[in-house]
Amino acid sequence: MRQVVLDTETTGLEAAQGHRIIEIGAVELIDRRVSGRQFQHYLNPDRDIEDGALEVHGITREFLSDKPCFSEIVQELLHFIDGAELIIHNADFDLAFLDMELAALDPPMAALSELCPIVDTLELARDLHPGQRNSLDALCKRYEIDNSQRTLHGALLDAEILADVYLAMTGGQTDLGLGFENLAAPALADGEIYGWVLKPLVVFRAGQAERDAHEARLEAIRKEHGRCLWLELDDGR
Repeated sequence: MRQVVLDTETTGLEAAQGHRIIEIGAVELIDRRVSGRQFQHYLNPDRDIEDGALEVHGITREFLSDKPCFSEIVQELLHFIDGAELIIHNADFDLAFLDMELAALDPPMAALSELCPIVDTLELARDLHPGQRNSLDALCKRYEIDNSQRTLHGALLDAEILADVYLAMTGGQTDLGLGFENLAAPALADGEIYGWVLKPLVVFRAGQAERDAHEARLEAIRKEHGRCLWLELDDGR
């Protein structure tokens, strides 16, 4: 199973007002493990950055002046996410910007949701924790994820943090860290599993006193509640 955790930073809050993406960051998960493959680009938005957005991410227009535009990196992005399920926190926000950038290409490209299945971790968190704060910082605190480096927002850093949050929210990592995954399986003799000899299972059967006590308990349940499913099964009803 291949998944890509993705985040963006932008010049402002509203794609419909002409704001643009200035950073895309993504990390790859393979079978619920961080693979080490990442995607990250800063982008030249060819417009000013709102003061409020600058306070959030600290990325200046001067820093972005020599960075590529979206059209120059789009094929690399699409290649990275190809065949993956996308995991995004507050997906409506990021998708609005990504879809706007895709639609502005020549020729225009389809919306991202038509290319990949999307998992919105904000909606997932709201289902799991109704009525609670479900920002990325709040989820880090809830699931004890270290986000001490997040003094400012950054798309790649936030994608890395979100990957940890998503794995914690959905059951944690499948690797328990016991170190077995790198061990070669030894040659096995008949009746062995990794060096353990299989022996017949010991079966302990209930004695008469235990069976009588069990029957008495079932009868008590029937008298108290009017019926007992176990007794009905035994009676063939």
